Amino acid sequence: MSFDVPSDRRYLESHEWTTTDDPIRIGISAFAQDELGDVVFVELPDVGESIVAGETFGVVESIKAVSDLYAPISGEVTAVNEDLFNAPELVNEDPYGEGWMVEIDPDDDAFDDLLSADEYREQIE
Repeated sequence: MSFDVPSDRRYLESHEWTTTDDPIRIGISAFAQDELGDVVFVELPDVGESIVAGETFGVVESIKAVSDLYAPISGEVTAVNEDLFNAPELVNEDPYGEGWMVEIDPDDDAFDDLLSADEYREQIE
């Protein structure tokens, strides 16, 4: 099966993505949401909290599993997708659009440490 991997993002091996221009948004990949199955609950940090690259910043719960979310980049949370609290299925329906999780003000430009779309595509194929 082939999954959508937008080339305008960078990826973690653990299947989180980040945009690289404003707003800096973080979410999970189409591959990750497919592996999880139907998402039923999302736990996210509050606006103003700091997240640290490589560390957990939240939890996504599906009918199959509970999985930690890992931050691809460090920064302060400036927005949380509150739509996910009432409609967590948006993560399944539109993981790169309406299913985004948080927006951050990054501490630095550490995108080069992340996988490119091509590198991530190779990992999941």
